[in-house]
Amino acid sequence: MSSVSFYKSIGYKILMALSGFFLMFFLVQHLTINMLSVISPEIFNEVSHFMGTNPVVQFLLQPVLIFAVVFHFIMGIFLDIRNRKSRSVKYAYNNPSTNSNWVSRNMIFSGLTVLAFLALHFIDFWIPEMNYKYIEFLPEDATRYYPELQHKFTQLPRVISYVVSFVFLSLHLLHGFQSSFQSVGVATNKSRLTLHKFGNIFAVIVPLGFVFVALFHFLTQSH
Repeated sequence: MSSVSFYKSIGYKILMALSGFFLMFFLVQHLTINMLSVISPEIFNEVSHFMGTNPVVQFLLQPVLIFAVVFHFIMGIFLDIRNRKSRSVKYAYNNPSTNSNWVSRNMIFSGLTVLAFLALHFIDFWIPEMNYKYIEFLPEDATRYYPELQHKFTQLPRVISYVVSFVFLSLHLLHGFQSSFQSVGVATNKSRLTLHKFGNIFAVIVPLGFVFVALFHFLTQSH
């Protein structure tokens, strides 16, 4: 590998890591708001209404988020294909587990599963929201968010799809969290163990929080 190719490879990984950091921050923010629906429907409505009508959120942060999602997954697919082609020697081909774990070897598949879930999530929430505000031009209703959220979790198959998707998100984060810090040079020998432990906690707690919200709204409704 030439020096130019080497630095390009490092640059790609850093960009991938930075987009990953942004998306992980969004996950925490999104989970925090969703947890409010469990604690207080009124507060959840207030915060959701603020996020849904704030021009900075709608016309700056939202496009940035969409770009980050698209960029992260396109870059992930690109790097996976690039890495597969660049392997002139298939090291330990008959026993790949000696070089990497199952999660790291299948990041592309867990990522594609999460991407499919995001498409469902956009269909469930983002597209109806855009239709409500910018196509039908319906009047603002600061109390509509909680009932709309509950309505999405009335059917068991949809809840199951959410739960399964968050299991794959957890698998994706198990490797992606630590890998992101390593790509930007933060994961030193001293910090690697700490980041590994914190990354494992993050990869379990955050998806589990989303699963809890989905199950809570499903189980607390009459079917």
